[in-house]
Amino acid sequence: MDIIKMARELGKAIQEDDRYLALRLATQSNDEDQALQDMIGEFNLKRVALNQEVQKAEKDQEKMNQLDREIKELYQKIMSYPKMIVYNGAKKEVDAMMNYINRILVMSVNGEDPDSVEMSDVSCTGSCSTCGGCN
Repeated sequence: MDIIKMARELGKAIQEDDRYLALRLATQSNDEDQALQDMIGEFNLKRVALNQEVQKAEKDQEKMNQLDREIKELYQKIMSYPKMIVYNGAKKEVDAMMNYINRILVMSVNGEDPDSVEMSDVSCTGSCSTCGGCN
């Protein structure tokens, strides 16, 4: 079988996986939740306002502190929103699956037996020196 065709088949299998489907449902649920979207919109507007204030030659420190507090409060409110908790859990599952798939592929390219590659408990830190998989 052609390697690209196999990759496409893997992509289709991922799209049929329960973890992927749960993420899609959570994403759709969040997209359709007007209260959540309003909070996210307000959060983004406050981030823009803070960024604009930071760029000014004469910064208003009190205003920046207030915006920073409001942004942090909104972030906590968004992240503790029940649908966002479900979304983040589903995303974590898909990310773990994709990291495992990637690990199998990378280790295979490095000459390892694909059947011997196990799920790593260590998450990627962004620094290859801390990774047990590539070094």
